[in-house]
Amino acid sequence: MISPAGLVDGLIEFYTWVVIAAAIASWLVAFGVVNVRNQFVRMIVDFLYRITEPALRPIRRVLPNLGGVDISPVVLILGLGLVRWFLASYVFVGPLR
Repeated sequence: MISPAGLVDGLIEFYTWVVIAAAIASWLVAFGVVNVRNQFVRMIVDFLYRITEPALRPIRRVLPNLGGVDISPVVLILGLGLVRWFLASYVFVGPLR
């Protein structure tokens, strides 16, 4: 039986990989490596955009404009890593004394 904390940890890790995949997909589309006129590719890219945009949009509002560089996925991944660290520190092991 998996604990609720283990389930949350697994979901956070899975979402981290989804954010990485979305960032890579956006680079591939921006540089013209993949053809978004292909229905399958468009479906994958659209799914990744829809699943990550609700978490990335508030971060983009706070971050300053850096030209064409979008660092919001990096900030989100760092935040998710911090949540996993807190989860591992306080739920799995207990508070540090």
